[in-house]
Amino acid sequence: MIHLPPIDTFKANCKREIIRLALNEDIYNGDLTTLATIPETKNLQALLKSKSHGIVSGIETAGLILKEAKSGLRLNALKSDGDRVFPGDCIFELSGRAWEILTYERTILNFMQRMSGIATATNTFVKEVEHTSAKIVDTRKTAPGLRFFDKEAVLHGGGANHRIGLFDMILIKDNHIDAAGSIRKAIQLAKSYLSDHQKDAKIEVEVRTLNELALAIDEKPDIILLDNFNLDDLKCGVEIVKQKSAIKTEASGGVDIDTVRKIAETGVDFISVGALTHSVKALDLSLVIQNTNES
Repeated sequence: MIHLPPIDTFKANCKREIIRLALNEDIYNGDLTTLATIPETKNLQALLKSKSHGIVSGIETAGLILKEAKSGLRLNALKSDGDRVFPGDCIFELSGRAWEILTYERTILNFMQRMSGIATATNTFVKEVEHTSAKIVDTRKTAPGLRFFDKEAVLHGGGANHRIGLFDMILIKDNHIDAAGSIRKAIQLAKSYLSDHQKDAKIEVEVRTLNELALAIDEKPDIILLDNFNLDDLKCGVEIVKQKSAIKTEASGGVDIDTVRKIAETGVDFISVGALTHSVKALDLSLVIQNTNES
């Protein structure tokens, strides 16, 4: 029997592996420019500054990068993950050997610009629905290898995480339903599997029509996903679920910044937005050297 580590340990291990890969793919056997032009003993201070308005994310990740690199640099955080920043705001100070600052600069920026872009996009959606009880949630449409970082950034933006991967929740989608034979059978099989294997996981099922919704309600899953419903049908579906059960509802499909407010106003509990992570626009950040004093 394979003994897997707890999820928090698994997550931390994955993050370390990705950071090591990112450092190795950039540096390999040395930063030629820095090795050629910067004395090994030279000390510098640098400031990470925002050049845009947004939500910062990845400060903790920057610290993990320096730790994995076994760096002697000192990071003094001036902001926290989840803080709003404006052009010119200083996010953190780095001080120590110049060659380390210059060598690790791009890896830090690559993570932080993407994460801050995700956090900023998430917060934009969250602000649109804050007058309702709907929660903005992410999807599995993340960059391969970066899922834990992407989903952490969603949290920093005020959103919530949907399932992390295939392992922590049952989500019965249209292809599962068609392959199983019916929506009823798919839910029943899912419940039997959890019981037989003594697993504790929520069951969510996707429905495509109001007829499928009625069948799903009878089987009492934890969440019903109303996929690509128009606003009228979505509102009707949410009302039906609330009248008949305590099942949570989720909306997906056709969600963008122009439609999310009206979707939230239907009373749906969750709104999943793939664009938070699959179409992210990086936040513009820059690392600026502050002095060139010799050590």
